[in-house]
Amino acid sequence: MSIAENLALVRKRIAEAAKRAGRDPSDIKLVAATKDVPVELIKEAIKAGVTDIGENRIQEARQKFEALKDHPVRWHMIGHLQTNKVKHALEMFSVIQSVDSEKLALNLSKALGSGLAKEISDKAQGNVDIFIEVNTSMEESKFGVAPADAVKLARFIGNLPNLRLTGLMTVGPLTSDEQATRKSFQLLKSLFDQIKGLNLPQVELKYLSMGMSDDFEIAIEEGSNLVRIGRAIFGVEHKKKQP
Repeated sequence: MSIAENLALVRKRIAEAAKRAGRDPSDIKLVAATKDVPVELIKEAIKAGVTDIGENRIQEARQKFEALKDHPVRWHMIGHLQTNKVKHALEMFSVIQSVDSEKLALNLSKALGSGLAKEISDKAQGNVDIFIEVNTSMEESKFGVAPADAVKLARFIGNLPNLRLTGLMTVGPLTSDEQATRKSFQLLKSLFDQIKGLNLPQVELKYLSMGMSDDFEIAIEEGSNLVRIGRAIFGVEHKKKQP
């Protein structure tokens, strides 16, 4: 199947999952996860209607950002971001989905306040959208703040200049146990509702980012309105190894 056909099938599955949950399919944002995906295939996806791109690594993203600079897409950082790569990230990404510490949030705020934001498209207000990444599965191999510390981090970000906290993100557990997956997503939804109810400054939660190729339908049923999908669009046969 072509990229366009894969994308059409993914959108159909998103719509069906949304309808099962009594939700409007148009409320679900699709971010195409393009780790290890060649630029040529990303261009095919953009031509087929993809508007949001998610990348995991700064070095790989920089090459693609340059190659795709004439394409009107919004870039999301969905992988772990090291504090020493903050300025590089802000040169490309409109959304940082993987903030998991006060140190990282503080570095983002300082970098934006230094005037770097003037060089970044669609950030005329000197702001960047921030998601807190929460390790809802509590797996040691995953990044993300512990669920018990998510509210504290939200309060900290709310008191920083130049940042807007607009979402929460999680990666579902690596398991075939559907109930464990649902529990993980339900926990993030609960934290989303809790933080939203606090009415914190500079915190306007809109996005619940959960669900990837193997579990996005479950995620949508549990409240996700932003899914990060790579393999189901691009296929494993299209992936190339990076050196």
